[in-house]
Amino acid sequence: MKNIVVLISGNGSNLQAIIDRCHRQNGINIVAVITNKDKVYGLIRAKKVGIDTVVVPCTVTTNRSTYDARLMTIIDSYQPDLVVLAGFMRILTPQFVQHYYSKMLNIHPSLLPKHSGLNTHQRAIDARDGVHGASVHFVTKELDSGPVILQACVPIFKEDDMYSVFNRVQEQEHCIYPLTVEWFCQGRLKMEEGKAILDGQTLGTSGYNMG
Repeated sequence: MKNIVVLISGNGSNLQAIIDRCHRQNGINIVAVITNKDKVYGLIRAKKVGIDTVVVPCTVTTNRSTYDARLMTIIDSYQPDLVVLAGFMRILTPQFVQHYYSKMLNIHPSLLPKHSGLNTHQRAIDARDGVHGASVHFVTKELDSGPVILQACVPIFKEDDMYSVFNRVQEQEHCIYPLTVEWFCQGRLKMEEGKAILDGQTLGTSGYNMG
């Protein structure tokens, strides 16, 4: 059985997609959902299926290193094989990232390395991109710069606004994130020497692109 801990900060739609495809199936078990914000809907999603939930609150005065050390202690108590960031809206310290090196995934709403950071959908529209999408990647110390595992593309039309693009991208996120989690737990996916490797093949800059 592979144990997963999922970190969230909000609604948890990607968490739900992972629950639906992976939880207690094919030797995969989500053992805990942890959030930095209380009363978010993602906690309700977890509780509905009997997953442990933990709120680790923080304030503007909370020291990042102290917070991350506390978070690591809680995560480690669940002995996870994989840590999944599913809309966890905090920049993690290098110490935290190193602690879970090669076993922490994130999903980002753009075709990395393009549009790292925030507000990706509006930035893609403003840049007049014809194609946008989402990327699942291993987490490294550089923000949104870990090796990409899997991408999915969506078109941007002239009449689109950030909300229509968001919905189109999120639909793809719900497909590619659970699939990537499954690959990792099946032993098909790993990171070695800063590269993502799937089924023994080193992936390129854009990872495995589903089109």
